Amino acid sequence: MSTSRRGGSRRPDRPARRRPAPEPVEHRDVHVADGVRLQKVLAQAGLGSRRKCEELISGGHVEVDGVLVTELGVRIDPTTAVVDVDGMRVQLDPSKVTLALNKPHGVVSTMSDPDGRPTIADLVKDRTERLFHVGRLDADSEGLLLLTNDGELANRLSHPRYEIPKTYLVTVTGGEVYPRVRKQLLEGVELEDGPARLDKIRVVDAVEGQTMLEVVLHEGRNRIVRRMFDAVERPVTRLVRTRIGPVALGDLRAGRTRVLGRTELGSLMRAVDM
Repeated sequence: MSTSRRGGSRRPDRPARRRPAPEPVEHRDVHVADGVRLQKVLAQAGLGSRRKCEELISGGHVEVDGVLVTELGVRIDPTTAVVDVDGMRVQLDPSKVTLALNKPHGVVSTMSDPDGRPTIADLVKDRTERLFHVGRLDADSEGLLLLTNDGELANRLSHPRYEIPKTYLVTVTGGEVYPRVRKQLLEGVELEDGPARLDKIRVVDAVEGQTMLEVVLHEGRNRIVRRMFDAVERPVTRLVRTRIGPVALGDLRAGRTRVLGRTELGSLMRAVDM
């Protein structure tokens, strides 16, 4: 007797496919009795109206200290809690600000200069916060610097432990940058303060004895990019930093600043475990 029926039948010797077991749900209590309601904290952090923030919570978009929170009555301590919305870290302190600055050629990466040269302080003199600059660019170099009044963020971004990658557009002379030269820079060159190597390198353009390259490295030693290219006899004629971790220079004009967007800042904070 045939056992087939319309639409086909499952073979009797093939077991039914089981659905994978659901991921375990974290039930750790993050509620702080004398804290601030989570939706209020999110609204103050710029994520929208109180109603919008309530929808984010009830919709399962918000984690506090790694725990998914969907109840509207939860209170937290905004000075210690770590909050993520859709996987993005949120800066809870509205007094903290982080800026991207496009440093022009000839400006020194300090807030004051005894020789009277123009400094990055001249470019942010309209800001009332006490800002720290993250990393340095020598006076002859251009491009992205980060400025913040968040001391912890500045310290972590500067610490070699986190290995934040930095991207540069570098123009060099001295001949073609052959594959063997690029390989040497990737494998490492010896400098007076120890070996150094690039993480990535690619040729962008080559014309009239000059080569433009995009390079990525995570080290931050003084003038390291220039010294590395000097070591392979390809002196740098122009250097522009275009990216620090997730933050890109984009079309920001020389001498101008912009406040980092929430996504940029959240990604930057996550990169340094804040």
